[in-house]
Amino acid sequence: MKFSVIIPVYNRPEELRELAQSLTQQTFSDFEIVVIEDGSTNGSSGVIAHFSDLFQIQYLVQPNTGQGFARNEGMKIAKGEFFVILDSDVILPSDYLQKLSNAIESRRLDAFGGPDASDADFSALQKAMDFAMTSFWTTGGIRGKMKDPSKYQARGFNMGISRKVFEATGGFVDPNQGEDIEWSIRIKKSGFRLELVQEAFVYHKRKNTLLSFAKQSFSFGRNRVNVSRFHPEAIMLVHWLPTAFLLFCLTLPLLFFVNKSLFLLSLSVFLLWSIGVVVSSTIQNHSVKVGLLSWIASIAQLFSYGLGLPMELLRKSVKV
Repeated sequence: MKFSVIIPVYNRPEELRELAQSLTQQTFSDFEIVVIEDGSTNGSSGVIAHFSDLFQIQYLVQPNTGQGFARNEGMKIAKGEFFVILDSDVILPSDYLQKLSNAIESRRLDAFGGPDASDADFSALQKAMDFAMTSFWTTGGIRGKMKDPSKYQARGFNMGISRKVFEATGGFVDPNQGEDIEWSIRIKKSGFRLELVQEAFVYHKRKNTLLSFAKQSFSFGRNRVNVSRFHPEAIMLVHWLPTAFLLFCLTLPLLFFVNKSLFLLSLSVFLLWSIGVVVSSTIQNHSVKVGLLSWIASIAQLFSYGLGLPMELLRKSVKV
């Protein structure tokens, strides 16, 4: 068997149903599904029963351990040569597994990470959040477009590894705090070939509100610090850019009273960035509404991540 699709799920049976439905439409058929019910009170047994005649499914029910450790348990029982790790809130294009198989064979990959995108039927807010997470104006596009694919750090919503990599590295060492990035770094340090496969994208159907999206971004900033416990080099200059953006925005009112010329220059920079976000998203999504929401989501994402990283570093230093 070529692929084992590893899916941890926690109280999200309807998300799993949509993901499973997209798996029924794959043009590549040599795969099984391994679903790990990680301590859910609203289980997915009905979904499993509905799809059990359409493809091979292994269904593991366990107490809650966190997504990283749940994935490990799924990989221990998986039968495939290559493990494809997905979050339950993604949907796959019909040629996803075929494109992934082609890339693994042609590029001789031991592991991969893939990008996310928004589908045409997603809500305006979902498209805006996708833009905030993937745009050049916010993250530099590092979640899906890189000149050097070998520098990519895979994310757990869309990543995969060979059985050999799992057996050699032991899987995730943290349940849910940047565990995917930590493992990506460790995989590369172990000498395996992990690269971005840009064409193997998933539709990421986030269920966030703006508030929960901001909280999630704050956690991402904190998680980067957690990764640095295992890999001190994990925090680089680029990860401080959201914090710099936050400080830049916070100093704008002060500059108005201190230095009018510098205030006008700084305000112009902020307005140009804002125009860039709105126009880019409007063109990309064919919607002014999504463009305006993208500006709000981008501010929320940058401010929250920019606050989360230094606060976690401070907390860590005080604790030490």
